[in-house]
Amino acid sequence: TTLRRITPFPLYSRPRLSPLHCTFPFFIFSENHYILPLRSVLALFYFSALLYMASAAGEGRSRVLVIGGTGYIGRFIVAASAREGHPTAVLVRDAAPADPAKAAVLQGFRDAGVAIVEGDMYDHESLVTAIKSADVVISAVGYQQLPDQTLIISAIKEVGHVKRFFPSEYGNDVDRNHAVEPAKTVFGGKARIRRAIEAEGIPYTYISSNFFAGRFLRSLAQIGVTEPPTEKVLIMGDGNVKGVFTAEEDVGTYTIKAVDDPRTLNKILYLRPPSNTLSHNELVSLWEKKLGKTLERVYLPEDELLKKIQGQSKSLFFSHNVVVAVYTYLLY
Repeated sequence: TTLRRITPFPLYSRPRLSPLHCTFPFFIFSENHYILPLRSVLALFYFSALLYMASAAGEGRSRVLVIGGTGYIGRFIVAASAREGHPTAVLVRDAAPADPAKAAVLQGFRDAGVAIVEGDMYDHESLVTAIKSADVVISAVGYQQLPDQTLIISAIKEVGHVKRFFPSEYGNDVDRNHAVEPAKTVFGGKARIRRAIEAEGIPYTYISSNFFAGRFLRSLAQIGVTEPPTEKVLIMGDGNVKGVFTAEEDVGTYTIKAVDDPRTLNKILYLRPPSNTLSHNELVSLWEKKLGKTLERVYLPEDELLKKIQGQSKSLFFSHNVVVAVYTYLLY
């Protein structure tokens, strides 16, 4: 409750009509002498204007294709695209999955007016077909598929008319970091995708948003837990380096805001809400104030942390160590 959502730029404020209130007891007579209250006529005018505005907004907005739209951050991007009035499509392997949870996600997309397109990024023909109907391609694939985004790049190059590509990032600026392994390898893979996009001359925008607040904030950046601590908290380093916690809804919203914004063309868009930029110590203090008690703070020095990361088997604990390494980069 302490963190604040980002306030949209004034440029992005959409025009709104205020409700028309009529208190005059007048009537309008038609040629056939039907009597209509002026209030009804104004109400009809009001709703007609709203429909016209919605139609006009959709006509001028880019067609968006999201790949990986059923994933964690992808869902927020799809929702934002539909909400902002973009003709939106999601590429999925199965449009009628047996998993009830996945089926519910797709139904939610349909209810929002999103088109479900069957295809696969590993099936070149279906990928090209999907991209042909889009102006902008947004990737939100998971980290295991990050290197395979070269397949998307090849398809975009073949189609030829895509005016913007957003590769799957939504974290750190991978060209400006001092990460340790194994996160360093993950960041290196993302950087290679950037270079491939640029080498092909594909217009792009890179989104850098750091921490997902919904994923990391609830645990106070504790590893392997989903609830905030109530007795003891582990802090990496001295706890004074600041990190950025961005709400997933804002990541989705500002990714879509950038789609038709010429200022973000071939640029990195950094999401850095000042009120959500906190050190680990500040984060713990806020939670202590909410909790009404003081937690025991256990500080883990850098050398011990690095030994902890490097001492684990990458094959067995790779995902866990990526998280630890990212924490080290962001909060140490």
